[in-house]
Amino acid sequence: MIVNMKRSASADEIEHVIDRIKECGFQAHVVRGEERTIIGAVGSSGRRSEIEALRAAPGVADVIQISHPFKLVSRQLRSECTVVDVAGVKVGGGDVVIIAGPCSVESREQLLETARSVKASGATMLRGGAYKPRTSPYDFQGLGVEALRFLKEASDETGLPIVTEVMSEADVEDVAQYADMLQVGARNMQNFSLLRKLATVPKPILLKRGPSATVKEWLLAAEYLLAGGNHDVVLCERGIKTFETATRNTLDLAAVALVKELSHLPVLADPSHGTGLRSLVGPMSKAAIAVGADGLIIEVHPCPERALSDGPQSLDLPGFESLMKELGREPVRDVKAA
Repeated sequence: MIVNMKRSASADEIEHVIDRIKECGFQAHVVRGEERTIIGAVGSSGRRSEIEALRAAPGVADVIQISHPFKLVSRQLRSECTVVDVAGVKVGGGDVVIIAGPCSVESREQLLETARSVKASGATMLRGGAYKPRTSPYDFQGLGVEALRFLKEASDETGLPIVTEVMSEADVEDVAQYADMLQVGARNMQNFSLLRKLATVPKPILLKRGPSATVKEWLLAAEYLLAGGNHDVVLCERGIKTFETATRNTLDLAAVALVKELSHLPVLADPSHGTGLRSLVGPMSKAAIAVGADGLIIEVHPCPERALSDGPQSLDLPGFESLMKELGREPVRDVKAA
């Protein structure tokens, strides 16, 4: 439930409502806006009738029932869009964030070449897989901590913040030591033990939608992170499984627009995984921006035909540069000085 405080509510009146919410067995989540304060009463075992009775408390304007099972991510609780700061890059702040880099970090040379090039073309963040969840146990699984060191070196040189996937609770500490943002991959969207662990990490989280997840399930996965204390969460639509076989997945851009209505969290789109086809990355990037995506995450490789993973969906360096020009991005002349 949501307790809307009056604009004239005093600090003591707000604290009184917070105390009563806790006494009733709920968690109190306070959103302090420019004009008024909103307090969310979140939980399932508290005394709802006593929360409703807070309408009579001093300083309270109204008490409203939250209509969705996800509470903290709901736009009912927070009408303003959340802006997530990733090492100085504002995600959800109005500018379209471009995250680019290889699916897998294969070598120091490959990553540095890619990082320098995507930076020069106008990317704002660097992606690269250190740990790779692969369908086959015989496929390349990533370089692990060595890749994290390469990512940090590339970030130090180019100034691009790093986002990379964390696959298990055991890897959280290592990844958090090097990365500016931790990614929960599609296969782990409902790994609730991992989500609870990441909720305690003081780093932004990129939460990808699972290939068979509904929008409600996706937002409830984000709810785990916010309920656990981490409010710096960015969502990412990366395609869902449908009956269609012509593309790797079906990029659900309707979900991007819908989630922007339902939630205050920033939403990115991943046209690389969403289509699996290099030729469709550009058109779907433009379409994602058109429906309101706060950014894109795009796979880029110096030589896609030699990529150890996801070569067919990766842009080469000139291809990424061309797409950035089409999107109106200004090139960076001096990468090291940027």
